[in-house]
Amino acid sequence: MSSSTGASLADELPDPDGRPPLKGDHAGTGRRGDRIFAGAASGSGLLVIAIVALIAVFLLSQAVPAISEDKAGFLTTRDWEISTREFGIVQMLWTTVATSVVALIIAVPFSIAIALFLTQYAPKWLAGPAAALIDLLAAVPSIVYGLWGYFIVAPKYAPLQDWVSDNLGWIPLFSKVGGVGGGTTIMLAGIVLAIMVLPIVTALTREVFNQAPLSHREAALALGATKWEMIRTAVLPFGKTGIISATMLGLGRALGETVAVLYILSSLPNGTKWTWSLFNGGDTFASKIANSAAEFTPGVGTGAYVAAGLVLFVLTFVVNALARIVIERRSGFSE
Repeated sequence: MSSSTGASLADELPDPDGRPPLKGDHAGTGRRGDRIFAGAASGSGLLVIAIVALIAVFLLSQAVPAISEDKAGFLTTRDWEISTREFGIVQMLWTTVATSVVALIIAVPFSIAIALFLTQYAPKWLAGPAAALIDLLAAVPSIVYGLWGYFIVAPKYAPLQDWVSDNLGWIPLFSKVGGVGGGTTIMLAGIVLAIMVLPIVTALTREVFNQAPLSHREAALALGATKWEMIRTAVLPFGKTGIISATMLGLGRALGETVAVLYILSSLPNGTKWTWSLFNGGDTFASKIANSAAEFTPGVGTGAYVAAGLVLFVLTFVVNALARIVIERRSGFSE
């Protein structure tokens, strides 16, 4: 008897309790528990979609009236003054993206190196506890990172920033900005954010590297490849999509961070010229909204902050959607 025939006969046999077996795509129509679970899962998914849609509708309903009264270009200027009806987000958009990109530039290489060490080099007695310790970094409250960055990192970082600006100040990104302290800049905020997104990127890349086919790794070693050559030819190519996805999810985490950035990043002092320098101050979308929460009053002013929140919502949604698309393109990883 062929294996296919045997499998089909097994599918027709009842279970030990005498109930008929579940068949293929019609499993949800079998037992009552399966139907209840399928309904609960579907309802939960629809509920999440409905909540996201309602949030978007609320943001739009509050933001559109404020944007319609904007006397400055909402997407083209950096002027933000509620009293004169000027709502420009260019400065906040640059600061939000700059801090997040700096965080990824620092965190992603370290995350990949840590993941490779834990999956390819570390003995089992060390890999487990080390992975758990890194994962615990994600449980540290944001306010702790903010206080740590402001009181511990900033005093030691300021002299380094001064040295870089003195020697590389001719580069616009590293130009010195008067009136902004060395411990309250975009660069320092990005460094602290790097520590915050590192456990997320590390955890995902570690799982991807663990799923690299054992046969590919053993084949590379059997052909005489060194440990690093095996990693470079068998592990990293397999994990490329996962690395990209983890990076984009880390970016989504960094874009929405509020409390830590609020503690570290200083707003531009009055009279200070805004520049593209990473050694400048500024506000991210999240820190601007949180810092101005006491000023919220019904009307156009609050609508302007809601409009800024809408831009952050769309930005984060797009980043996470792209990450999901990349993951789906690699069905082996998503499974």
